[in-house]
Amino acid sequence: ACAEDSEVRNVWPERPPGKLVELPPEADTTTDSSNKVAGRRLIRLGNVSTPQIEIFQPAPDKANGASVVICPGGGHHILAYDLEGTEVAEWLNTLGVTGIVLKYRVPAQDPKQRWIEAVQDAQRAMSLVRANAEKLKLDPNRIGICGFSAGGETAALTSLFLDDRKYEAIDEIDAVSCRPNFSLLIYPAYLADKDTGALQEYIHVSAETPPAFFVHAYDDGVTPLSSLVLATEMKKAGASAEVHMYSKGGHGYGLRPTELPITHWPVPCAAWLKQLGVLEKKNP
Repeated sequence: ACAEDSEVRNVWPERPPGKLVELPPEADTTTDSSNKVAGRRLIRLGNVSTPQIEIFQPAPDKANGASVVICPGGGHHILAYDLEGTEVAEWLNTLGVTGIVLKYRVPAQDPKQRWIEAVQDAQRAMSLVRANAEKLKLDPNRIGICGFSAGGETAALTSLFLDDRKYEAIDEIDAVSCRPNFSLLIYPAYLADKDTGALQEYIHVSAETPPAFFVHAYDDGVTPLSSLVLATEMKKAGASAEVHMYSKGGHGYGLRPTELPITHWPVPCAAWLKQLGVLEKKNP
């Protein structure tokens, strides 16, 4: 799939919840001197005030009815829209999975809850996809969420909050569950306190927490503890997880292959999705 074949929808019928924020126009903030990943530039989308989903469908003969909402990272300042968004959707398409890139609001407005707008947008996107599952030829019981860094925090919290919506329901879309069926948490950030290693106090894990696949580098400067601590709590609670911890890799590599083994995480991830039954072709 490529962008020409994608379909874009607004996440909210009018303006999103929370206070109205006047931002400059949405734009790619990357410059020629910006850091590259695997030798290539990336899109750093800034000033997002209109959340949208971009839907990338696999080839019809490959499509298996599963889908994943993808939350790019960027520290709640920007969105690494291709590196941790559209490129991930294209990989999922090769597995027969519909990739749905979430363009959530950035920059964060609440210094105490920097995740709140992102999680509101993700919860609404989950309900929107599930409510439109029949039209999109998707299975409403195989809708996962994937996220990287700040988007990994967003994906994790969307899974952990289950159906505890962080905004007032506005229409019939919000009557549909926003709970992901599984999550792919790729170097998720900010879930554990960097100094103490304690999970954030608003995180509650239970046996109902959806199964999760984690990827992290031990040398991640943001901290690998987010994955290690959350996965440990999931074990204690009787939830299911698979954790891939590599010694080297740092942070922010997406799935662009380099000589580092961590960049080949899509291979075990596809195996996990298959084992979970996500990749079985079913007529929804």
